[in-house]
Amino acid sequence: MSTLLLRLAGPLQAWGTESKFETRRTEREPTRSGVVGLLMAALGCRRDDAQTLRQLDRLRMGVRVDQPGELLRDYHTAHPAKGTGYITNRYYLADAVFVVGLESEDTALLQKLEQALRAPAFPLFLGRRACPPTLPLVLGVQEAGLREALQGEPWQAAPWRRKRLDPKLKLVLEGAEAQGTVRRLRDRPLSFDITHREYGYRYAAVCGWVEAAAEQSAGHDAMAELREEEQGVSEQD
Repeated sequence: MSTLLLRLAGPLQAWGTESKFETRRTEREPTRSGVVGLLMAALGCRRDDAQTLRQLDRLRMGVRVDQPGELLRDYHTAHPAKGTGYITNRYYLADAVFVVGLESEDTALLQKLEQALRAPAFPLFLGRRACPPTLPLVLGVQEAGLREALQGEPWQAAPWRRKRLDPKLKLVLEGAEAQGTVRRLRDRPLSFDITHREYGYRYAAVCGWVEAAAEQSAGHDAMAELREEEQGVSEQD
């Protein structure tokens, strides 16, 4: 079993499920439909590519919340050329960071997805077009199961934010390991075809809290360049 790990971070993210009309809400974690849409864009798939969609539907997904972010409401009014104006409310997650794991027995498929995400065919977004991701987006393919891969990946929160965050990170998994309060989400894409979009249900639950593992860093050495210059001069002498 292998797992592809992604780092989903950006100034804004929006992961809608039941949003309609003038109110566009967001979930607190990335949705399956949003992540699958990201993968299909990277591969260069069209909306009516049912074969690729079925292939991606077999991936098992998990999310680790490294930096929860804050809920942001975008409130504005629209005034069409004809008719009366109307009010819209669109919600976003600001300054959030997630590690998403995609598990499969097909390692070749995960490697193909990794390559596509590093050189995407179409622009990539975190739920909505106004939400481009920051780099790095891809953390790599690991020879490990979903839970193990998500537990072992170093903490991706910004260093200056870690002091303010709880190092116990929320872990949300699909499938057999779903325990506790299980949520039923209608975000499993069955068709992205613009003439017949269709979504099914999936089940996911919080499966514990992972103790964050920070990367080892030597920090910034302000004198490093000066020492290199001195070493170069001494070698010339």
